[in-house]
Amino acid sequence: MTSVRQVQITFDCAVPERVALFWCEVLGYVVPPPPEGFASWDELDATLPPENQGSAYACVDPTGAGPRLFFQRVPEGKVVKNRVHLDVRVGTGLVGDERVAALEAECARLEALGATRVRLLRADGYNESCLVMQDVEGNEFCLD
Repeated sequence: MTSVRQVQITFDCAVPERVALFWCEVLGYVVPPPPEGFASWDELDATLPPENQGSAYACVDPTGAGPRLFFQRVPEGKVVKNRVHLDVRVGTGLVGDERVAALEAECARLEALGATRVRLLRADGYNESCLVMQDVEGNEFCLD
């Protein structure tokens, strides 16, 4: 019998802490405590060589149910559309105008955090409405 594997979702980005804190707000995630022996992540970061300082950050689901999100600094900027993206489930069970209203309300909250609205995809008889957005570094995600 095959066992189920846990996954971590990794984001390549320019400023890991900024992107991680954005996603903490979006998902209700938290920054995990620093390793034993360190009072803060900043204290740990200060022990790293200068070129590695600020190069990574993480956030976790406080309930333990969702995957860990890891953010790593990369030298190149984002140049093409993501091949994989997150769907943030805010309209589950809602249809029509009620669903669109829930998507729009969450969109407004996330825009205040630095997200960018891309486009609303209206229900088409097969798929229900969703709203395409970008995080603070331009990574696409959907409000679903």
